[in-house]
Amino acid sequence: MAFPDQQSTENWALIAGNGKFPFLVLEGARSQGIQMVVIAIKEEAFPELEKIAPRLHWVSLGDLGGLIDLLKKEHVTRAMMAGQVKHNKIFSGIKPDWKMAKLLMSLATKSTDSLIGAVAKVLEDEGVKLVDSTAFLKPLLPEAGVLTRRAPDTAEAADIEYGRMVARQISGLDLGQTVVIRDRACVAIEAMEGTDETIERAARLAGGQRLVVVKVSKPKQDMRFDVPVVGLPTIEVMQRANATALAIDAQRTLLMDREVLLDAANAAGIAIQAFEPGG
Repeated sequence: MAFPDQQSTENWALIAGNGKFPFLVLEGARSQGIQMVVIAIKEEAFPELEKIAPRLHWVSLGDLGGLIDLLKKEHVTRAMMAGQVKHNKIFSGIKPDWKMAKLLMSLATKSTDSLIGAVAKVLEDEGVKLVDSTAFLKPLLPEAGVLTRRAPDTAEAADIEYGRMVARQISGLDLGQTVVIRDRACVAIEAMEGTDETIERAARLAGGQRLVVVKVSKPKQDMRFDVPVVGLPTIEVMQRANATALAIDAQRTLLMDREVLLDAANAAGIAIQAFEPGG
């Protein structure tokens, strides 16, 4: 795969949060002959990144000025964001520098899109183009269809249909991307806690009853950041929670360790189906 408008003279950076996403981006970039400097978020990124990154800098989540200084120091012209940065970290006592504080004060709302979108705008004003975080990972974006050996049964399909209707509404408000459904009733809606914690909360509320998980992209999903991701831990949480089916958006959801994930889902009897976004 050739990256659009790829230029060997450009310097690339990866702004890394937690999880495996940053590792996969580095591997995918390297396969295209691109070496990326890594700027890792202290509060989120895994220290193992130091073992595989050609150059790595650590920066605090609230240190927007420090991030810009590092990008300039490395002469970066293109950057990707990959890896989770939990939105609630903004409210957990992290002290923003003056540049981040100014940005936060300028926002009418502090939703994920408005917050990260504003950061992206600041970076572009500094000459750094933020690009599609899945550009090197297209095989991990599934096509529409049933991905597991088992398709959702009639009851699960009804819950999925209802759940996708609800999830599209909350994602359109940039509140979350995941809902957990039981018998066409919404048991839990994702807010700032993330998908896996939402499923765990639903399991506590449902008291062991069968659940269905629906995760969607946003109506105008910006593939530069906050791309829906499903990894093996989510399948493990679903198994513990008696969640028997998972619905996702095709071409807009990253399946981490795709083959391992699908093998685990098949072993657990979990059905996974990808749908056309908005469908």
